[in-house]
Amino acid sequence: MPTESLVEIRGLNFAYDTDSGPRKVLEGIDMSFHKGKVVAIMGGSGCGKTTLLRLIGGQLRPSAGEVKVAGHAVHRMNTRELYALRRRMGMLFQFGALFTDMSVFDNVAFQMREHTDLPEELIRDMVLLKLQAVGLRGAAGLMPNELSGGMARRVALARAVALDPMLIMYDEPFTGLDPISLGVIGQLIRKLNDALGATSIMVTHDIQESLQIVDYIYFMSAGRVVAQGTPDEIRASRDPFVHQFVHAEADGPVPFHYPAVSVADSLLGGVRG
Repeated sequence: MPTESLVEIRGLNFAYDTDSGPRKVLEGIDMSFHKGKVVAIMGGSGCGKTTLLRLIGGQLRPSAGEVKVAGHAVHRMNTRELYALRRRMGMLFQFGALFTDMSVFDNVAFQMREHTDLPEELIRDMVLLKLQAVGLRGAAGLMPNELSGGMARRVALARAVALDPMLIMYDEPFTGLDPISLGVIGQLIRKLNDALGATSIMVTHDIQESLQIVDYIYFMSAGRVVAQGTPDEIRASRDPFVHQFVHAEADGPVPFHYPAVSVADSLLGGVRG
């Protein structure tokens, strides 16, 4: 991968404070997200992927280590600096998270109205261009409840790139989509990233679609990076965890059976579990 990075994560640890003490979520994370690239973060549920996005966006602060975006330590920024940085970020939430009481047009226009002083005439033109890019200019007047799942995700994508961000983050962008919509969203993520010259970070479980559009992949397990590489390297990996994940195997390093005593003890010895 190229040497110039937009996002650098070094020695990152993060834990939530609980009544019983710190609960570790991330430990010893080192990652680089290079300019112009689409990078996937994969792993089982609860391994810390979405927490990582929140740390990059500044919603959380690390327990140790650092997160840098465009050379600036996010965790050291004050509120005003974070606000300015987030203007240069786009986010596509799981299931789209559109404002249900706003039209398609107003959803896409929201950031432009919130973060700029552009005249309404220019906002109108920009919104229609963003909707054109995702194939939904004709749906500008519809409400979210009139959209299919795939259409709603495309509107959310248009909203995420409304201000031509340098960094776009996606939290499970393919969840709940039919195969056609999934393919459309995948290709839009790739094409919009390339057209904007942006950097995209995509948290996803969808292996097959991701391998077709991303440049690099990080695999996480139990809060650590356990494997990384290009799509070709991941396909050829002999790492047991990566192989199980890529090929959707029921048993492997992530076991099918929850830990229990032997079947014989359970059935013949009257032991539960």
